[in-house]
Amino acid sequence: MSTCRICEGPVKEFLDLGRQPLSDAFPEPGGTEGEFFFRLAVGLCASCTMVQLVEEVPREKMFREDYPYHSSGSSVMRAHFEATARRFLETELTGPDPFVVEIGCNDGVMLRTVSDAGVRHLGVDPSAGVAEVAREKGVRVRTAFFEEATALDIAATEGRADLVYAANTLCHIPYLDSIFRGLDALLKPDGVFVFEDPYLGEIVDRTSFDQIYDEHFYFFTARSVQAMARGFGFELVDVERLPVHGGEVRYTVARRGARTPSDAVDALLVEEETRRLADPATLDRFADAVARTRDELVALLERLRDEGRRVVAYGATAKSATVANYCGLGPDLIAYVTDTTPAKQNRLTPGSHIPVRDPEAFSAPYPDYALLFAWNHAEEIMAKEEDFRAAGGRWILYVPDVHLV
Repeated sequence: MSTCRICEGPVKEFLDLGRQPLSDAFPEPGGTEGEFFFRLAVGLCASCTMVQLVEEVPREKMFREDYPYHSSGSSVMRAHFEATARRFLETELTGPDPFVVEIGCNDGVMLRTVSDAGVRHLGVDPSAGVAEVAREKGVRVRTAFFEEATALDIAATEGRADLVYAANTLCHIPYLDSIFRGLDALLKPDGVFVFEDPYLGEIVDRTSFDQIYDEHFYFFTARSVQAMARGFGFELVDVERLPVHGGEVRYTVARRGARTPSDAVDALLVEEETRRLADPATLDRFADAVARTRDELVALLERLRDEGRRVVAYGATAKSATVANYCGLGPDLIAYVTDTTPAKQNRLTPGSHIPVRDPEAFSAPYPDYALLFAWNHAEEIMAKEEDFRAAGGRWILYVPDVHLV
């Protein structure tokens, strides 16, 4: 049994997804020796109910200079972050000389709207490649990991912030004690920290176990975030359900007593209690459902192979590493994965070593079936690839269960 990184309580493991690689490290053909692997297992803290990975991957291995993920790659996500920025400009960033800091700004998709509005801002991201893309868009970026020392330096050189924001980033950071000490130093007395991440309730509901991979260390609920915030002298004051990335929650945290918690916080806490989301039995049932999904997906792909059907995959996502390696998928079952990211093309998927090809390969010719790894963008992708369906192709999805479309 391991120890909780938040409260030092006992963490009981409930799901083991086996030997896994770095989810965003795509080796070149012939360059697979020396790949980094770790055991991907998840546990529940008996004290604060925080669900977390049992084994931590060193941050320098994951968030490298050549980190290939770009937030702007999806039109849906671009619209989401532009709307988020406009909302902040109308709410938290309305005072004299407002200042916002984004943790993990990636390619600057949110801060670009803030920059265009002439509002002071600073992105903090450790991956030099995406940080440079953000700078080319006119976004101010500091290439660094955000932690207490970073926050202290920003406060000293830039002043305190009205808002600190993080999207799909806080769940990546095991050392949240340093993060909250940094927030305490950086935020104005009435400032807020707003972050959005995959929601454990949605992961359990959809059996979307591929949301679990090396970069996602924590899996938040309102209850665990409330306990975490209180432990660091803050308070959860608002929650909002979001449809993006397979279901997320946006949490707003302020210093204790600075703001009155909204009714939405109590409503989500009651819902989680009713669902027994922090009950070990609930998570054990989730683990059983994950195993069933694995068995059904492998059986389907093996049957299609034996029938001579051609199957490819769509979207070399980070989460697809979990599916491919947990299910033992390789080039014998999937001919290739198509992806729009140039940095991934002509390489191999992490651990499973399936070739990654450019989007043009998908229609030259169309396969019989396409396994949709990027299922969280299903509507956008299927609309884009109508010709695939017209040619007789069918999509394979595994969330919330294995089925054909």
